[in-house]
Amino acid sequence: MGRKTAIIAGLVILLACGACGDAEGSRKQNAVKGGETITPSPGASAPVAYGGESSVLPQVSSVPLPTPTPMPVSPVTHKAGLAAIGDVLIHNSVYNDARTKDGGFDFTPMLEPVKGLLAQPDLLVANQESITGGEELGLSSYPQFNSPFQIGDALLDAGVDMVTMANNHTLDKREKGVLSATAYWDKIGMPYTGAFRSAEDQAKLRILERNGISFAFLAYTYGTNGIPVPEGKPYLVNLLDPVLMEKEIRDSKSRADFTVVSVHWGTEYQEEANTTQRELAQKMADWGADVIIGTHPHVLQTIEWVTAADGRRTLVMYSLGNFLSAQEKTIQLVGGIGQVEAVKTVTGDRVELRLEKPAFTPVYTRYINWRNYRVIPMGDLDGTSYSQPKAVWSKIKDRMLRAMPELEVRDGAGDTAS
Repeated sequence: MGRKTAIIAGLVILLACGACGDAEGSRKQNAVKGGETITPSPGASAPVAYGGESSVLPQVSSVPLPTPTPMPVSPVTHKAGLAAIGDVLIHNSVYNDARTKDGGFDFTPMLEPVKGLLAQPDLLVANQESITGGEELGLSSYPQFNSPFQIGDALLDAGVDMVTMANNHTLDKREKGVLSATAYWDKIGMPYTGAFRSAEDQAKLRILERNGISFAFLAYTYGTNGIPVPEGKPYLVNLLDPVLMEKEIRDSKSRADFTVVSVHWGTEYQEEANTTQRELAQKMADWGADVIIGTHPHVLQTIEWVTAADGRRTLVMYSLGNFLSAQEKTIQLVGGIGQVEAVKTVTGDRVELRLEKPAFTPVYTRYINWRNYRVIPMGDLDGTSYSQPKAVWSKIKDRMLRAMPELEVRDGAGDTAS
């Protein structure tokens, strides 16, 4: 029995050792095969050794991370006030009144009463109707004008930022007048448009920026009082050529936030815009004009909204009348400052542009015996001494408000230069 027991015990030991060898060999086979490491197949649980023993961790499912919520972009709003004044038409009595003892000219006292008003907008446009060719070309008055350079100095001093030169008197001193005038505007740093010294000068779109908003300026005239434009030099004055206008307005629209077009049009001394003006205003709005500034009738006409083909609102000032002149009738001496606020709202990559708060401030050109010319806010005129201008303005005001009830009419009282 003792021997059998010993034999059985030995067999058990041998069997146990064999099983251990098979298990170890199996582990080695799973780890290395032909000298290559075997990676468990996808989805299989990988064995992890702990203290010489092997255990299997359960497979963990992949959970996607939540998408972060984008932070809202706050809109940034820019605003700029754009204003315009009408015809600056320097008759001989006006420049004679501006003569100084040393033989020069000083027009600044004439604009002093409205200097505070003119300084308020961020951008101010003026129509310099009489060509400023200077004394060397010979000063002259109606019907063919030529004015002293110093009117330009006075406009600059008063706060004008851009002058338009396209009107029926642009060629009164022919090509020499345009070249002399543009040279002086450049000398004093006054931007101009509507008449140019060369094709290259004409090709440069005038863009001014204020408060993060860009404005492009263009100007055109119906004609030049029968004086022909020199052959091969159409750049000397921009005429009302629909092909040219559409091209330039569309081009400017792609290069600036707002496009401002000054147009010398209409019928002189007519208080209502005519059919031609209204039809052209609609076309310009459709082409991309945002603000249209009308001159030439020498009297005030209405300010109105025109809806463009793309749904924008275009502001049209059909005529701003005279700002400084020696014309005689009261209605020709009542002018003013047309104004609107341009708004640009930027939200991320989106840009919204709009016009709001149209306004008008009436002024009156006062003179006595062809001297002491002063442009005065209507609100500063004494009601007794100036009852006639007040009465004329009252009728104009009623007509303007019928055309645009939202128009803010300001009397300008007390807004003089400090």
